[in-house]
Amino acid sequence: MRILPFAISAIITGGLVFALNKQWGTIPPMGKFLSPQHGFWQNAEPADEGFDETLNFPGLKGKAEVYFDDRLVPHVFAENDEDLYFIQGYLHAKFRLFQMDLQTKAAEGRASEIAGPIAIEFDREQRRLGMKFAAENALKEMESDPQSKAMYDAYTNGVNAWINSLKESALPVEYKLLNFKPEKWTNLRTALLLKMMAKNLSSGTEHDLDYTIAKSIFFPDELKMLYPQVPDSLVPIVPKGTVFEKPGIVPVAPASADSLYFGNKDLASMEEYSRPDKNNGSNNWVVAGSKTQSGAPILCNDPHLELSLPSIWYEMQLKTPSSNTYGVSLPGSPFIIIGFNDSIAWGVTNSQRDVKDYYKIRFKDDTKAEYWFDSAWKKTTIRIESIMVKGGKMIQDTVAYTEFGPVMYDNSFGDDRSKHQNLAVRWAAHDASNEGFTFYKLNRAKNYDEYTEAIKTFSCPGQNFVFASKTGDIAIWQQGKFPARWEGQGLYIMPGEDSSYMWQGFIPQAENPHSLNPERGYLESGNQRPTDATYPYFIPGTYITPRAITIDHYLSSMNGIQPEDMMKLQNNYFNTLAEDALPILLGNIDETNLSDKQLQFLQIVKDWDLMATPDSKGQTIYQCWWDSLESAIWRDDMSIHSPPALMPEEQTTMELLKKDSLLRFIDDISTPEIETLPIVVTNAFKKAAVMLTQKESEGKLEWAKFKDPTVYHLLKNALLPFARAGLNVGGNGNIINAVTHSHGPSWRMIVHMTTPTEAYGVYPGGQSGNPGSVFYDNFIDSWVAGKYNKLWFMRDGDKTDKAVKWKMTFSQ
Repeated sequence: MRILPFAISAIITGGLVFALNKQWGTIPPMGKFLSPQHGFWQNAEPADEGFDETLNFPGLKGKAEVYFDDRLVPHVFAENDEDLYFIQGYLHAKFRLFQMDLQTKAAEGRASEIAGPIAIEFDREQRRLGMKFAAENALKEMESDPQSKAMYDAYTNGVNAWINSLKESALPVEYKLLNFKPEKWTNLRTALLLKMMAKNLSSGTEHDLDYTIAKSIFFPDELKMLYPQVPDSLVPIVPKGTVFEKPGIVPVAPASADSLYFGNKDLASMEEYSRPDKNNGSNNWVVAGSKTQSGAPILCNDPHLELSLPSIWYEMQLKTPSSNTYGVSLPGSPFIIIGFNDSIAWGVTNSQRDVKDYYKIRFKDDTKAEYWFDSAWKKTTIRIESIMVKGGKMIQDTVAYTEFGPVMYDNSFGDDRSKHQNLAVRWAAHDASNEGFTFYKLNRAKNYDEYTEAIKTFSCPGQNFVFASKTGDIAIWQQGKFPARWEGQGLYIMPGEDSSYMWQGFIPQAENPHSLNPERGYLESGNQRPTDATYPYFIPGTYITPRAITIDHYLSSMNGIQPEDMMKLQNNYFNTLAEDALPILLGNIDETNLSDKQLQFLQIVKDWDLMATPDSKGQTIYQCWWDSLESAIWRDDMSIHSPPALMPEEQTTMELLKKDSLLRFIDDISTPEIETLPIVVTNAFKKAAVMLTQKESEGKLEWAKFKDPTVYHLLKNALLPFARAGLNVGGNGNIINAVTHSHGPSWRMIVHMTTPTEAYGVYPGGQSGNPGSVFYDNFIDSWVAGKYNKLWFMRDGDKTDKAVKWKMTFSQ
């Protein structure tokens, strides 16, 4: 048969059309992706892109203007609150829609819809933790107050106004790469975003599973030594010597606690599992006018989070006739989260408090319809979770809810955590709450009393709210909904067969640790324990001690402080832990047993100034040596069971070495030789030297090159071209400038409470979420260099200022 040329052409063309518009595996439909009219080419933004626009929306109540400065920071001027938050939602969506969409889908356990089968176990974990359950409970609280509901509704309407205006050609490039489209925004999605923050900041602060493993290995006195509640070197948030009131609630331990809880080793059958990032910390501090050159307080904050592009934060100013607030917002939620207004400034750090416990459940049978509780079979609430998988079928998961909460782990799901154990999770974030509205009130607070009233409703995750006012007050409150525990409650997996192990109440809010106008003239938090041992409640957590020691050391000796001094302190590289640990290492190494190359490394660390600067080789050698030593000391003892028990915090290891309290652990029980501290220290150095030699040959002995600081795109390795790698910045998680490989200060802010307010800030990203925009990552170089942007706190009279680059007008 003879086929005409035009027929062949038609067949080929048809085949290409089919091929280019079909998704092949992870490859997007290339026809759409490469389309000049609709594809990724449309996301390339000209360097001189303009943002002037006149917009009309029938739902607005008045007129509003948005003035953009040369950094694309919007200064929103509205006539009322509803219009203000409508515009905030619109701007968040315009510049950060994919970020908002991805994060809330992930929070809800819907990542498989985007990523496919690889995300199924993640989605199951989210659903079994009760993320949507928690958000649904929060939503009820958010919408129960008419004023609160009106603000969230306005924000949601603004997000949807942008989504509804989107043409296919204007979709963010990630949608084109992943071949999906944005969904309508809802108030529930805002609640989900806030619960995702609660998960990220409270996961890793509890160690029930880790300590349960350790309990099967060590004696009670050893557990207290390895995992102390109050470190020897603690510098608490609330100054030592503070007198605390008698507790308003005194929880009572169950009569069976000694046998069924503390003495029961049967709960310790665990499999290997990954542990959360322990670096989810932050710094904040405030100095009173008595310590500043101007006589006005200075407040500083730098929250430490996973660094990403787009950035977690979006900088903006929100102004109405009754309020004027500047700072950073969280795309997906209204209000300014960290910032200042005409009267006060505030910042937050993570409390590191444990607000999540696990209970072992006994089901009647495999249906999970009933469980044994208080001497009777009690019905569960069954929730069928349907997970849609991209490129595959829908899968279903059955989650049973108990009096404690959802059964997160059972014989069908372990996340490598439990071996056929049914573990229910009790998490403070499951309770009804309205954390977002705390910030609505903070944005408008004028003094200390209004600040304390605003934060009272903030439940989870616990945060340290630092405060300064134009009237000269400084304060800090550790705020959250914290369970009142009997001594030792929640350290281990608890029996779930009776109510005596449930939380018996919460610490009264007025008794949360706090301090106002201390005589010393400053307050600080760096994720350390908030109080000394005199605080009347048992408050377990995963506290970080060294940074707070360093901050306190500097602030205690500083006077005549100016904002520039605070900039230097936020970017400080001093390694306090090394200051204590290095003399121990150097005092126990046998130099006669080292090669010439090893002696070269040793001399570098001897000459080191204890600063973890980008070019420091001493920091790299010290860190590798210390890590090697920790492994040598703890590996054999912690590995008696599989998975191994959690190693003590590095601060604890250092303190025990200083007290010569580690002799029992230094000798490796798996070898016949008797090992002493000098032997272990020397061998640890020699082992570290092997890796150091390799890194030196690769040109990576300098600290920044060794750890390779990177700000990844939200999709991580899937979009490496959209990341910024190889940043020349030092620091570490236990150092004030807490930059690790991909984690660190996500927003640095300094607010000088003068009139007018003098403020500075920077974050490692840019205002736009579009990788094709000059505003995508244009702040990163300044952040790396320790430089700041002066924050323009616009007034009504500034609307014609030359600093205004673009203007958007909103009206009905």
